[in-house]
Amino acid sequence: MTIRLTLLCAAAPTGREVRFADTQLDERALRQARAAAGSLPAATVRYAAPSQRCWQTAEALGWDAVVTENSLRDVDMGSWYGRTPEELATADIAAFTAWLSDPEAAPHGGESVADVCRRVSDWLDALPADAGRVAAVVEQAVARVAVIRALAAPPTSFWRIDVPPLSAVWLTGRAGRWNLRMGTAFADSPVGDGKDG
Repeated sequence: MTIRLTLLCAAAPTGREVRFADTQLDERALRQARAAAGSLPAATVRYAAPSQRCWQTAEALGWDAVVTENSLRDVDMGSWYGRTPEELATADIAAFTAWLSDPEAAPHGGESVADVCRRVSDWLDALPADAGRVAAVVEQAVARVAVIRALAAPPTSFWRIDVPPLSAVWLTGRAGRWNLRMGTAFADSPVGDGKDG
């Protein structure tokens, strides 16, 4: 049986500087998430990463019976949590550059990109074959890893994948093999409308 997986990148607060931290969504971001609700495909099980922004996005989508999935959490930023990329580039450019260029580097004491790739790939491969249609609100890093996993791309590709807030990654798979599905809009989702088997 084929698993049909939709990963929706969480909404993001508008007009704020980027920080390596969980952030509460503002009303504009919540409105954008509510607007996307009707255009997502049906799902038999729904997950959300444990962050505030992922849960607020799931609630704005009108999802109920959502399972918190710790494997879908954001990168553990260790001592860099709460800081901006600009601060890090100024404070220690060598460490920041190493983290952006070497997937095994974790100068902040948290997770490396390679660690996140392994964690998310393990979750994808552990989904049961009879999972059917699965949807999850995830962090941007998780959506990036899903694309890397489907394409069997190297972890160095992580920073070359742009995943805007409320964008979707569609995957189909079975037996540990994942395929990336492309579409032009949620309404044209290649994972179907929930009517076919």
